[in-house]
Amino acid sequence: MKKIFFSILVENTAGVLSRVSGLFSRRGYNIDSLSVGETENQKYSRMTVVASGEDEILEQIEKQLRKLVDVKKIEELKEGASVCRELILVKIGVAAERRQQVIGVADIFRAKIVDVYQDSLIIELTGTETKLNAFLDLCKDFEIRELVRTGVTGLTRGVCR
Repeated sequence: MKKIFFSILVENTAGVLSRVSGLFSRRGYNIDSLSVGETENQKYSRMTVVASGEDEILEQIEKQLRKLVDVKKIEELKEGASVCRELILVKIGVAAERRQQVIGVADIFRAKIVDVYQDSLIIELTGTETKLNAFLDLCKDFEIRELVRTGVTGLTRGVCR
């Protein structure tokens, strides 16, 4: 099974997210990750959609997406030819005497401590899925109270086309 990353430029209109995600659900395709935000032009939003499947299924997804009226441009974000990142916020329960250990792990990954409370820390980390998973693996020795991931977002490298 292959994983594909789509960067989809869409009109910033009501219901566009529903139409794109509906295309996936109607055909029984799964979305592994989805992030959406306005672009430099308020008329458009950029969606980064990650999906998994066999080559034929992924080709079909792209063809169906191109048929949607709201879709203006689709690019595949290929490894090496694009920059993809994800953000996590993780709340770790930790007593004061072990706090320095958590901070040490965060420092290794260049994560930011964005909140400190009596018995917890909130850590922000941006990077590739592999980097984030490696960080979370090292945090298993601590109490992960809450975790949120933004989903992948990305752009192609180089000159705009």
